[in-house]
Amino acid sequence: MGLSGPPASQRIVVAISGASGAVYGVRMLEALRAAPGFESHLVVSEAGWRNLRHELAMAPGDLRPLADHVHEVGDVGATIASGSFRAAGMAVAPCSMRTLAAIASGLGDNLITRAADVMLKERRRLVLMVRETPLHLVHLRNMATVTEMGGIVCPPVPAFYLRPQTVQDIVDQAVARTLDLLDVPHTLSARWTGEAPA
Repeated sequence: MGLSGPPASQRIVVAISGASGAVYGVRMLEALRAAPGFESHLVVSEAGWRNLRHELAMAPGDLRPLADHVHEVGDVGATIASGSFRAAGMAVAPCSMRTLAAIASGLGDNLITRAADVMLKERRRLVLMVRETPLHLVHLRNMATVTEMGGIVCPPVPAFYLRPQTVQDIVDQAVARTLDLLDVPHTLSARWTGEAPA
């Protein structure tokens, strides 16, 4: 394998920011762990850790084993802060409006926003699972700006045509869509095969 590590196609950065929905990031890490040959790089904001505790009763020690590498949000000198670190893509799951705004403004003030900026400048895949409602004009403009920069805004909206039966089904479907955008194989959710004839 050499000193450079796995090829870029196998490295995925996962960020958990302070929006509600920490479960999306956790489920993504679990799916990456199950995908052969993929290497996950995790970074969690301070508010993200707070939501993990509040929503899932998870402490850092519970989450860290799910990732291959864990980076501190204040460590802007980490590997994922450089374009020379070859990664295939990044998901911010969930993405708070604060994180969205910083990415839209090119404000690399922490490791999440810096790593996202790297994805955009290197023309790599960046998927933001934005979580807020209702949305005001600045939220919408920031989403448009990130889209114009090459990012993908992918809110975790349930697909009820798949007839989810549990909250876990809804979470899995949203994470499955994001993994599809990152070209990560998975078996989290059924795929639409067309409507049966009446």
